[in-house]
Amino acid sequence: ILKPTSGTVQVKGRVSALLELGAGFNPEFTGRENVYFQGAVMGLTRAEMDARCDDIAAFADIGDFIDQPVRIYSSGMFVRLAFAVAVHVDPDILIIDEVLAVGDAIFQQKCIDQISMLQSQGTTIIVVSHNPYHIERLCHQAAVLHRGRLSDLRPAKEILAQYHEMVQEDMSPSPALNEHLREGSHELYFERVLIENASASGANVV
Repeated sequence: ILKPTSGTVQVKGRVSALLELGAGFNPEFTGRENVYFQGAVMGLTRAEMDARCDDIAAFADIGDFIDQPVRIYSSGMFVRLAFAVAVHVDPDILIIDEVLAVGDAIFQQKCIDQISMLQSQGTTIIVVSHNPYHIERLCHQAAVLHRGRLSDLRPAKEILAQYHEMVQEDMSPSPALNEHLREGSHELYFERVLIENASASGANVV
């Protein structure tokens, strides 16, 4: 959705993206007005959005708030309406970045079911998430971004196994901490690490 800093990207088809809560919404517009606005941005006509508006409102399920300015919406309302629009504009490519973390369990499941339906219709889905369940449930292939390095694209189960190993390694105490834990001086160890890290970043230590 953005121009690359280098290289080229070829896109075939309509792209619908959910990258940030409220991105592309005008805070002074009502939810319904933003629905039509987003449709226009995606290249749909007023008549095409008229045919979709009731389904979008039903999916978002925010009641009368759809006719209120979105600036008064909660984060949950934002994502409900944004997701409803994104999946009802007939995207060829749907990009989702972490937004499934917002909302209650029932709404999250409704989103997953809708994504699965789009997949069955041939839509390409790109999901970015810290939630292994979403990757396992929605993705055939995956890659992991770890400390600035992107892994190869492989079957999702293989990548999830790699991800869990990385998490365990990152959570494991360092040899230096283990030594201090055995000696009972871990408070001094953490204090020294805090001071060193803060000094390296130029921060003040209080």
